Amino acid sequence: MSLFHHALVIGKFYPPHAGHHFLIRSAADAAEHVTVVVMAADTETIPLADRVRWIREVWHGEPHVRVVGTVDNIPVDYQDPDIWDGHVALMRDALRPGETVDAVFSSEDYGHELARRFDAAPVVLDVDRATFPVSGTGVRADPAAHWADLEPAVRAGLARRVVVLGAESTGTTTLSRDLADALRARGGVHALTGWVPEYGRELTAAKLAAAKGWAAVVGAVPPTVDQLEWDERDFALVRKRQAEAEERAARAGGPVLVCDTDLLATAVWEERYCGATRPETWAAATGQPRRELYVLTSHEGVAFEDDGLRDGEHLREWMTGRFREVLAASGQRWIEVGGGREERVAAVLREL
Repeated sequence: MSLFHHALVIGKFYPPHAGHHFLIRSAADAAEHVTVVVMAADTETIPLADRVRWIREVWHGEPHVRVVGTVDNIPVDYQDPDIWDGHVALMRDALRPGETVDAVFSSEDYGHELARRFDAAPVVLDVDRATFPVSGTGVRADPAAHWADLEPAVRAGLARRVVVLGAESTGTTTLSRDLADALRARGGVHALTGWVPEYGRELTAAKLAAAKGWAAVVGAVPPTVDQLEWDERDFALVRKRQAEAEERAARAGGPVLVCDTDLLATAVWEERYCGATRPETWAAATGQPRRELYVLTSHEGVAFEDDGLRDGEHLREWMTGRFREVLAASGQRWIEVGGGREERVAAVLREL
């Protein structure tokens, strides 16, 4: 039997961490219903919607835990009763009409006063952070040091994403792999550094194999890669698979994620193969998670190697120029690198 009917948990959850989930879990185990109110100011750098989504993902399997968000731009002053009234009014507005609270779970000293204002039992846990030595302030100051205290969705939201792109046979895959290896070699949490491969290359190999298989059945001449046809459905699939792979890697990886291409690059590749980029591809590219850095690999001084999946040697100069134009117009931070493998990796690491 539950001790309480309805427990309230409030906080900034800026960002949510293991200590927050300990608090919610304690409330969920002690009450029939739990309301978690995420309170965020407009000036804070992690959007309210992200914090709500991250917490809901963890607790989606427990329907008695309800997570809601509210904008709270009222300053904090525990000595001012009017300010207290303002904060509490926002909390009450977040409850369902007619709901009452009989327990307030908190890990702060103000939990006693907050419970009094709801005429509820104060359940104050881990104020000294002995059980979970982590705080939102600490996470914001050094996310990497507290990486283990973050859920996968939060890790994905905070990870610094580095994208390597460029024309065919300019060393994008080599550089992205080398960069991921260099970061992993640092050890600690960076040993988890993820690397996201290019789905378009995977799809090219599959399309070519399928076309050759069909040709064998009908007795036709096996096609080469330059004879493959690309259309809207192919690039819709690339958008979907590339974004999915990146999200998986961001959730499982460390504070930096290295991507061998992304949806912005896909927009240029669609233009190259279809003559134009569709609006939905541009929309997907602009809607991606924030990029810390784009790295464009120069074609100059790099020999073209035909591995059976490439057909654009004559377009490399145009594609490099097009990537420059798109990156310049994007407003994103980017660099262009040339030279040998070690020189390229060193240039990116300096920038990071």
